Amino acid sequence: MEMHLLCIASGRETKKAIHLAREKVAKAINCKAKDIYFTSCGSESDNLAIKGICYKNKQKGNHIITTKIEHPAVLHTCQTLEKQGFEVTYLNVDNNGCISLYELENAIKKNTILISIMSANNEIGTIEPIKEIGQIAKKHNILFHTDSVQAIGNIKIDVEEMNIDLLSMSAHKFYGPKGVGALYVREGIEFEKLQDGGHQERDKRAGTENVAAIVGLGEAIDLAYKDFEGYNEKLKKLREYYISEVEEKIPNVKLNGDRINRLPGNANISFEGLNSEELLFKLDEKGICASGGSACSTGNPSPSHVLMAIGVNSKMAKGAIRVTFGMQNTKEDVDYLIENLIQIVSELRS
Repeated sequence: MEMHLLCIASGRETKKAIHLAREKVAKAINCKAKDIYFTSCGSESDNLAIKGICYKNKQKGNHIITTKIEHPAVLHTCQTLEKQGFEVTYLNVDNNGCISLYELENAIKKNTILISIMSANNEIGTIEPIKEIGQIAKKHNILFHTDSVQAIGNIKIDVEEMNIDLLSMSAHKFYGPKGVGALYVREGIEFEKLQDGGHQERDKRAGTENVAAIVGLGEAIDLAYKDFEGYNEKLKKLREYYISEVEEKIPNVKLNGDRINRLPGNANISFEGLNSEELLFKLDEKGICASGGSACSTGNPSPSHVLMAIGVNSKMAKGAIRVTFGMQNTKEDVDYLIENLIQIVSELRS
């Protein structure tokens, strides 16, 4: 009998912890706690949002609008849906990686059921006009999903003010644990579940909850917005210092993405005549972590689809590296990076 009571108490505490995490996520993006569904990652959240909406609304229409610079979790999901009879429009972006609101509105058809456009690009950091996209979607009575994996913790997201119907996020992008994400779905919107099993997450995502990770996600998103302004200001200063030093001290470089309207800690720069793999290898030897594109595309020899979409030629695209600054980085770290980068680029070019 005592063991039975302990199990009940343990179960109650678990539910309480998950609910508290749900409330913290809801507070961060200004929605109701019951509209948050926990998943295993941002990719699952994207899949659940896009496929879930399309499968539920296939009788109403089969047209989706997205962009050419989305994360593979969105692009590959849309490609899968195309094989199943759905039609997808992939919007172009300008040289900074920003969509045209005029082209977006012109792409809408009678059978359009979903617009899925990321809040900010994971490679070049460009922030999209999410509020204006939401207004267009609402005007035409079309559901709007945004992949906010890179944005949460870096920019403020208000799903009500921005007319967002569905939003994906991943905990590790705002210093939470890996292997847990969340999906916001506006109250009243129906979507199909993608896996069968138990009735967890309001019968929309079967499987035993990863309680520790969910609690970690809730705590991380809460902390991310407590000193939001100070954190962002610090990252912007580091980013701007890095970009200005590289542009001044290393010839034949190109900043990719919008110079101003970008994520605070993101700097994607192409080094003419070099291969990013060689650059990254040399930087790694110095204890410096960077990337050549999306972390999910590691090992892909092809130039970044994002850089190609914004008009970067293939030679420059192959020499692009992305540096992302975080809360633990200092100006001394940036100086160390720049010092080594100057030396490495000089050696490789000679």
